[in-house]
Amino acid sequence: MDERRPTLKQQITAFIICASVFMTVYNFAAWYTSRAGKVPSFVFDFEKYIPFLPWSIIPYMTSGIFFCSVFFMCKDDEQLKVLTRRMLFITITAGLSFIIFPLQFSLVKPITTNSVFGYSFEFLKTFDSPFNQAPSLHIAYAFVFWTVFRNFRKIRTLIMLWLILLGISTLTTYQHHFIDILSGTVLAHISFIIFPYRKNDFQHRNFQVANVYFLLGWIQISAALLLDKSSDHLSLFLLWPALMSIIIGYHYQKNNVHFLKDIEGNISLPRKIFYSPYLMVYRIFWKFLRKNKIPLEIAPRIYISSRPSSEDQHYFDSGSPIFVYDLSAEIEETLSVKNRTFYRSVPFLDIGTFDNTETKKLIAEITEKYKTLPIDGKILIHCTMGFTRSSVIGILIMKNILSLPIEEAAEMMKSINKNAVIHPYVKDFLKKN
Repeated sequence: MDERRPTLKQQITAFIICASVFMTVYNFAAWYTSRAGKVPSFVFDFEKYIPFLPWSIIPYMTSGIFFCSVFFMCKDDEQLKVLTRRMLFITITAGLSFIIFPLQFSLVKPITTNSVFGYSFEFLKTFDSPFNQAPSLHIAYAFVFWTVFRNFRKIRTLIMLWLILLGISTLTTYQHHFIDILSGTVLAHISFIIFPYRKNDFQHRNFQVANVYFLLGWIQISAALLLDKSSDHLSLFLLWPALMSIIIGYHYQKNNVHFLKDIEGNISLPRKIFYSPYLMVYRIFWKFLRKNKIPLEIAPRIYISSRPSSEDQHYFDSGSPIFVYDLSAEIEETLSVKNRTFYRSVPFLDIGTFDNTETKKLIAEITEKYKTLPIDGKILIHCTMGFTRSSVIGILIMKNILSLPIEEAAEMMKSINKNAVIHPYVKDFLKKN
């Protein structure tokens, strides 16, 4: 992987390109929209309660400082390239939106008596446009700035709080309506998904999945508020799955494999209630899309499969000891299986990162268990769907027990499990284990 730091020339070039595109797109959109006969506004009812805070012009205007400095804070070539692509995508997409769906700010801005803040607002009026509203570039850029500045550990919290204050200031300076903030947030997360950082690095996989959940959450929030304008507040029900999606995204970022299950593989009642939409979706997927319903033997007396159903209990009625390793993080084990076996919950997030330390512990544990396994004993390793997690752990087990090179173990797994999904970004992880 290329870890070279970008040169000053590359950083200056990226800054000039993004700044030039911004100035061209922003000013053209402002000029074009200003020629329109009537430009509408979109205001939520609750916005009339948002106070005007003159001092918030200070964090609002620091967006320019972040814009000028972020290119010079990138730690490697790829980060600079991804940053540049995201900034250009956001700028051009927002510019098109300003032209195709023009909006303008509609609230009357109070007169600022403080001379310092007053001069700041006058200065802002020279460069800002009342028409370039949704999506808010301040908001979209702030999310992108954070992807670079969050690497500064010592001042990470301070920068995060400042960027949040910057985001709030778009409302309290009476520069933007709430719809601009929502659309700016959605646009930022679309850019993260289209232009992921280190997309082939397994250790960054969780961030890519998290951004999908974040985007889904913000879209649901937007839909709930938009529908609320024409419904009897019933659409606010969508705020529940929206919050759930954002929280799941957060857990993916932190690789929190126990956000649902406890160490014994159980999901508490409060979590079942709060995450019920998520659990229901996984139940449906498992019911209709799972593969490997019949356990596949990958080594003598070691099997992999999808999560067994209650109809599969005949596999566990032989009277011989069966050790079950459940890799699923999002769905509980079938009770009939749990009661008939020696059960162990070792969750990994679906299509997410495998923690190196936990993976090595699990492989070592299964290997040792296999050495003392009774002659009629069996080991079953399963995930929810039977595609990736059980296959990856199965490959590492085959490598250990059968003393195979990792490439040969992977090929053997593909021949045994026709439904195995071994993504390219998983291969480097396998080689390191």
